[in-house]
Amino acid sequence: MYKTTRLELKQIEKISKALADGNRLKILQYMQRNEGKMECVETCSLLDLAQPSISHHVRKLVEADLIYQHKEGRFYHYTLNKETWEKYLNSLNSL
Repeated sequence: MYKTTRLELKQIEKISKALADGNRLKILQYMQRNEGKMECVETCSLLDLAQPSISHHVRKLVEADLIYQHKEGRFYHYTLNKETWEKYLNSLNSL
């Protein structure tokens, strides 16, 4: 279990903005059902969008520190940042 603390209001705002899109919520929902992991190929089948749009949504989640991205060969892999997610939920409960 992670040491759960509250986030700064600016960080809460940034995460909330990142979550204010249905496509990004689909990505996080998929990742939670898939042990917090996803490959770039899976995002294409998950979302009916062009690759540049998918990259935009993933970038917003990375910038909000909700997911990590790492490259293996030609492909990107994504991992849910469970620590930030728990801190975000804890911060919302404390508002």
